[in-house]
Amino acid sequence: MFENVDAVQQALASQNYVAERGLATSIYLTLRLGKPLFLEGEAGVGKTEIAKVLALLLDTRLIRLQCYEGLDANTAIYEWNYAQQMLHLRLLEASGATRSEMEHELFTREFLQARPLLQAVEAAASGRPPVLLIDEIDRADEEFEAFLLEILSDFQVTIPELGTIAAEIPPVVVVTSNRTREVHDALKRRCLYYWIDYPSFEKELKIVRTKAPDVEPMLARQITAFIQELRRMELFKAPGVAETLDWTAALIALDQKKLSFDVVQDTLGVILKYQDDIESLQPGVLESVMDRARLHAEIARG
Repeated sequence: MFENVDAVQQALASQNYVAERGLATSIYLTLRLGKPLFLEGEAGVGKTEIAKVLALLLDTRLIRLQCYEGLDANTAIYEWNYAQQMLHLRLLEASGATRSEMEHELFTREFLQARPLLQAVEAAASGRPPVLLIDEIDRADEEFEAFLLEILSDFQVTIPELGTIAAEIPPVVVVTSNRTREVHDALKRRCLYYWIDYPSFEKELKIVRTKAPDVEPMLARQITAFIQELRRMELFKAPGVAETLDWTAALIALDQKKLSFDVVQDTLGVILKYQDDIESLQPGVLESVMDRARLHAEIARG
């Protein structure tokens, strides 16, 4: 549906997603070539949001597979509803059904519980490819990663009792990683790769103004500058763009026009999620960070 990279960038902007040309190019090629898009970067920089925005732009369903340690094929593809099967089995026995009739009745689509990967294949097989988000693949075990290679190559699922379900048109696949561990090269080779970094001051300020149009201009500059200064510090977890937007919403809710020491100190828990990081911002350090942020904001104003 997009004629060129510019059209992709404009479409993303229409959904209030600020994207540089490199990311728009990767998305365009993903759609044109039918290859998965592998997005890597720190948590909270907008990787997951890409899949959500794409689903809106393509007017299709978003199917999300949230990865975690211990995730296996059954949980990701399908499971049989054993409780319903047992209940149905008792009814068949009461009706005098034969063993062959019981087996035929038990393993039908009625009792199959489709998980995200099967849902994506079935939706694509029906002629309307969804957006499949495989979120935080780095949290899954390497065994699941290896299993995922086959799915991404063939986009088909074989169920012994029912046969093979294949997608003629593959779904739009977005794979994300926070890089808590290295993902195997074999998986990356099957995808188009793009690293989403923390944004520059100018880009983050544009994101803040786009997502929170009612924010005071000076406050928006000070918020952005303060977050940028925090990312230069030795923190256990630097704030992402998600935290920037949460903090902006919090300060607007508190009717703030510009940053003040007391309000910043009281709201550090919105942007920093570890007590050690919060404690590292002792009053003297916090004042210094705020002074640099105010100066940066004033320069940006000019």
